[in-house]
Amino acid sequence: YLADKFGVLLPRTHAARTECLSWLFWQMGAGPFVGGGFGHFYKYAPSKMEYPIDRYTMEVKRQLDVLDQRLAEQRYLGGDDYSIADIASWPWYGALVTNKVYDAAEFLDAQSYPHVLRWAAEIGARPAVKRGVRVNRTWGDPAQQLPERHAASDFERSSAHEP
Repeated sequence: YLADKFGVLLPRTHAARTECLSWLFWQMGAGPFVGGGFGHFYKYAPSKMEYPIDRYTMEVKRQLDVLDQRLAEQRYLGGDDYSIADIASWPWYGALVTNKVYDAAEFLDAQSYPHVLRWAAEIGARPAVKRGVRVNRTWGDPAQQLPERHAASDFERSSAHEP
C-alpha cells in the first residue's frame, strides 16, 4: 500500500512491477521456513532434533540458492533499484547470512552464497537501514538500541552511542 501510495520502492512499468511483486510474495511464502522452521529448531527448540534441523536446513539452503542465482543477475531482487522486495527480504536473509540471527551462518555455509552476501552488505550499509534496525531493539549492544522512537530527534539523542 505505502509503495503504491507514495510511488517509491515499486517499479512503475508493468513488467518490472510484476517481477518485483513476484519476489515480494516469494518472500512472504518462503520466509516462515527460515524463522518458524529453521530458526526454531536450530536455535530455540528445547531439545535438538536431527530430522527437523536437517529438513529446514535444506529448505533454507535451497532458498539461499534461489536468491543467489537471482542476485547474480540483478543488483536487487526487483531489478536494478532497491525496492519493497528487498525491504521485506533483507531482515530474514540478510540477517541470516551475516550471522545476526540464529548464529547459523557457518552452519549454513553462507560464504557459498556470494551474491546474497553482497546484497546483504549493500543493504545493511544504507543509512536508513542502519537507523531502522535499532528501532525497538532492547537486546544486545546498548549502542545499537533505540527502545522507543517517537520522533527523528530520538536518533540524534542516541547518536552519541553509535560506533
